[in-house]
Amino acid sequence: MEATEILQSRNPPTVTAPLPSMLYVVALVAVGGLAFASWLAAWVLGKDEGDEKMRQVSDAIREGAAGFLSTQYASIFKLAVVVLVGIFLMYLVREPPKNLPQVASWRLAFCVAVSFATGCILSGIAGYVGMWVAVRSNVRVASAACRSFQEAIAVGLRAGAFSGVLVVSMVLLGIIALLFGVRLVVPAALHQLPFLLVGYGFGASFVALFAQLGGGIYTKAADVGADMVGKVEADIPEDDPRNPAVIADLVGDNVGDCAGRGADLFESIAGEILAAMILGGSLSQQLPADARSGYVLFPLAIHAMDLIVSGIGIMMTEAPKSSKGIDPMEVLKSGYKVSVGLAGVGIVVLCRLLLYTEEHPKAWMHFSVCGLVGLGTAFLFILVTQYYTDFNFPPVRQIAQASLTGHGTNVIAGMSVGMRATAAPAGIICVALLCSYKTGMAALDGSPSAGLFGTAVATMGMLSTVVFVLAMDVFGPITDNAGGIVEMSEQPETVRNITDSLDAVGNTTKAITKGFSVGSASLACFLLFSAFLDEVSELAGERVGAVDISVPEVFLGGIAGATLVFYFSGQCMTAVGSAAQEVVNNVRSQFRERPGIMDGSQKPDYASCVSIVTRAALREMVAPGIVATTVPLCVGFFFRVASSGNDRLIGAKAIASFLMFATSSGVLFAIFLNTAGGAWDNAKKYIEQGVHGGKGSAAHKAAVTGDTVGDPSKDTAGPSLHVLIKSSCLVLCFD
Repeated sequence: MEATEILQSRNPPTVTAPLPSMLYVVALVAVGGLAFASWLAAWVLGKDEGDEKMRQVSDAIREGAAGFLSTQYASIFKLAVVVLVGIFLMYLVREPPKNLPQVASWRLAFCVAVSFATGCILSGIAGYVGMWVAVRSNVRVASAACRSFQEAIAVGLRAGAFSGVLVVSMVLLGIIALLFGVRLVVPAALHQLPFLLVGYGFGASFVALFAQLGGGIYTKAADVGADMVGKVEADIPEDDPRNPAVIADLVGDNVGDCAGRGADLFESIAGEILAAMILGGSLSQQLPADARSGYVLFPLAIHAMDLIVSGIGIMMTEAPKSSKGIDPMEVLKSGYKVSVGLAGVGIVVLCRLLLYTEEHPKAWMHFSVCGLVGLGTAFLFILVTQYYTDFNFPPVRQIAQASLTGHGTNVIAGMSVGMRATAAPAGIICVALLCSYKTGMAALDGSPSAGLFGTAVATMGMLSTVVFVLAMDVFGPITDNAGGIVEMSEQPETVRNITDSLDAVGNTTKAITKGFSVGSASLACFLLFSAFLDEVSELAGERVGAVDISVPEVFLGGIAGATLVFYFSGQCMTAVGSAAQEVVNNVRSQFRERPGIMDGSQKPDYASCVSIVTRAALREMVAPGIVATTVPLCVGFFFRVASSGNDRLIGAKAIASFLMFATSSGVLFAIFLNTAGGAWDNAKKYIEQGVHGGKGSAAHKAAVTGDTVGDPSKDTAGPSLHVLIKSSCLVLCFD
């Protein structure tokens, strides 16, 4: 029996029971998470800021990041207001869904609009506050590196952990607050409430799309411009204070990798929780009344557990005082393994507490296996990504070796690594999806709804250590900034060696998070695709259980989905290229008009580069964002109107094909872009350690070219594709 049929067969109660006590427990843990985040921020900000030179560089980065983010969020929220009005009007004129017939249209419109606004606001706050701490942490990591490797890695990880804890805590509190608030407007049963919160996920996705686009364009335009003129033409080191674009480059690390990635994972977690709550609520209608709430609240409980187990892992991560012979990645993985082990135990315990029923006494065991499959998937993603992007493994060293014969062979080798790197993650996703679906079905005697819920539990298992993963991700830009501050403030080479080792690991951890996002996006989109078919079935009054791609309109819809992925990526790359050209022209002009820059007798104009990149990023982010949000709707409308057949659902089927093709091609292309970019970057860093001639050699210049190609791939187009895939599904599922 399908989810919509279950809901339609039952009249919702007019008198609702009090919300379960588990909701209060989750809220308490989330509040505790905010308290822990506050402690982490206080601990990091209590560290020494270093000497005057360090503070001057840090202040310039801080001002540039704050200025860009304030302007960017103002632009995003203006667009959000327009969308908010459109959502309210759309829900105001449509009929209430059949699973909520007692809800007046204005109440439904109000609930969805408020949840959309809440998702936008909380996503923006999480990104901004995370960046605010990050730009104050970089100088403290640089100062700590002057004292010991141990202190530097501790400060960097805990600064990154602040963002992770903050994001998950705010997602949970936002959903819980909306559950209580919506209950005041619509006296619905617990299993029906998540249907009214779908706007929360779309609001978070809307902000994430533009935050990732704008931040990604900013960071890579500045980076590419700084590298092309500074390293290749002027032959000066990375983060050299003589480079006019160096401050803009360091600012970009924060607005793209800190604020942008925080918004990305905020919307991933929010969307996954809501989808799982809806599926759990639908499935719970097959169960006794006293067992239903556990299936609805299970996703919230899993992420509350994440705050606890990841917090323990972060606090237990400790490095030796000396970096000699120590791989920083192994230090981070030691703490992550603690979190994974605790999360595995926590998943089993929560499945027993919340998913046990007397009618199906072994169902919780099946769902436990689904959760452990997801947890194992996350760990395998980390190992695979590390293999392809860490210079301690063959793929990156192959790219470095190829750099000896020129720029072209470096680019060819990097593309080859990126293409080969898609195979293992794709296989892992397929196995995880199939295993979790079949195991879930077996939990309730072959129920397809249980299979979908099993996939949802696997997705939750994959995200059950997301706090630690986000901490490792934000660790990357913070240590990158620290290295820039050390270089610009002319610290000893021993200090730079420490920050360089941390920065190289940061590239790998950033690639890990991107792979992590792709994996979770693919599982989440499978759930959203199923939800889309169920919603179409409900509105049409007939079952749509399969999509036949041999029908021309349906096949063309799929081609349109795949095309969107490549066209959108091309727009992102074009945006970076256009903005980078402006930076290159400005830097060349400064070197030409201020010849004293090279010998130190004149200072570069850092502010002009920051201003150029800010304007360019805000201008260029609009077109890809509009394409991402409007094309899915236009495709469905076009095929519905243009079809000459008698199938009134042809538009919906074409859109279903659109989603399938967009998800499959988008996942693989994002893995390619993310991995190739990370591998190119670390091949450059490997050569900079003295291999193949070291810095300034012909091989190094070839590696810089590869890194320049990889920059917009891994930090603009690739991450934006994660959001594109999920936002397309959300737009179509909940419009």
